[in-house]
Amino acid sequence: MNPSRPFDTKVAYVTGAGSGMGADIARLLAERGAKVSLVGRQLAPLQQVADDITARGGDAAVFPGDVSNPDDVERTVAATEERFGSLHFAVNNAGVSSTFHDLPDLPEAEWNATIGINLSGVFHGLKFQVPAMLRSGGGSIVNISSVFADRGFARRPAYSASKHAIRGLTRSAAIEWAAQGIRINEIQPGVIAVPRQQSNPEEVARIASGIPAQRVGTGREVATAVAFLLSDDASYITGAHLAVDGGYLS
Repeated sequence: MNPSRPFDTKVAYVTGAGSGMGADIARLLAERGAKVSLVGRQLAPLQQVADDITARGGDAAVFPGDVSNPDDVERTVAATEERFGSLHFAVNNAGVSSTFHDLPDLPEAEWNATIGINLSGVFHGLKFQVPAMLRSGGGSIVNISSVFADRGFARRPAYSASKHAIRGLTRSAAIEWAAQGIRINEIQPGVIAVPRQQSNPEEVARIASGIPAQRVGTGREVATAVAFLLSDDASYITGAHLAVDGGYLS
């Protein structure tokens, strides 16, 4: 096995892969040899990531879909198996940030939309990824939550509730499938750099001042942690949560 490409025989399914952490995760897994299925709601950004991966010698396929819709998840998992022949890794990364509201003023539609993508999206992923991995002889799944899986977030009750619930869902699924050779873990990213912050360095500095590491994180740093939990180096780790947060939760 090429040590720089430890995932050469693996197939990975990544949601929210068109931008941000999802795109960085997909690129890193491809760099390490995985064939990558890119899933998200918008075709154009997914195709851009796929083109970047293939230009670097990787193999990626694009499957647009909405993780809040179980039919879309079932279809994209099946399409991944059809395209690549198997499924070994999954990263349930797709998520949305809700707007700020006092709880009594939170619109029902926004609650449902946030829970639908952030939490039900993970549930739908597990529901269809696990059987596919069993057909491949086992696998590894990483669910992306947030540091707010451990803390409340004032005036963002839907977001906070969805991220807390991913913790319980991850642990429950990990226990259920450990004996069948499927490991399921959770990563809690802290404040991670996004493109819009580049135009507001003062805001970035303000945020960073409250983080022990005195900086925001990068999508690549989250991707590296994901790759570790997916890998055989984490073969005895399941049901765990790993904060990638510069010490925010310390």
